[in-house]
Amino acid sequence: MNMNTPDLAQLVQRLQVLEDKEAIRSTPICGWRALDFKDWDGWIAYWTENAEFEFGPWGVLKGRQAIREKVVASETPYSAMEHQLLNMHFEVSGDQATGIGFMWFVGIADREKPNEIISMGGPYDWEFVRESEGWKIRRIKLGVWWSQGEDSISAFK
Repeated sequence: MNMNTPDLAQLVQRLQVLEDKEAIRSTPICGWRALDFKDWDGWIAYWTENAEFEFGPWGVLKGRQAIREKVVASETPYSAMEHQLLNMHFEVSGDQATGIGFMWFVGIADREKPNEIISMGGPYDWEFVRESEGWKIRRIKLGVWWSQGEDSISAFK
């Protein structure tokens, strides 16, 4: 056997990491797509029961229910919103994973005034855990590095 040729077990392990990374990547993408359509239950299903969400203006929210309540109260008033996830990278270690990326949020309070938006962006730090239903978000730290427009509905205070 050539010493540079991986054996089957190594290939299986490498393939599992790639499959895990793809499953992890789809977790925030699908979750935040649900958030944009105000499918609150669909969105929060991607979080663990004891999840934490650290977001500058809100501090640290603990537990899936507390996270859901704050986000629903803050984002329901928007008539339209987009959560863009950018430059994502993940590291997998067994049933745990970490990730980094960036957020770009755009919110429209009034569809009749689509030029009046709030937008903001900043870094994400994620922690994930594999549960029986698949990969879930255990912790998010979200920073805001920039914003543009007025938060006319005070969603992020």
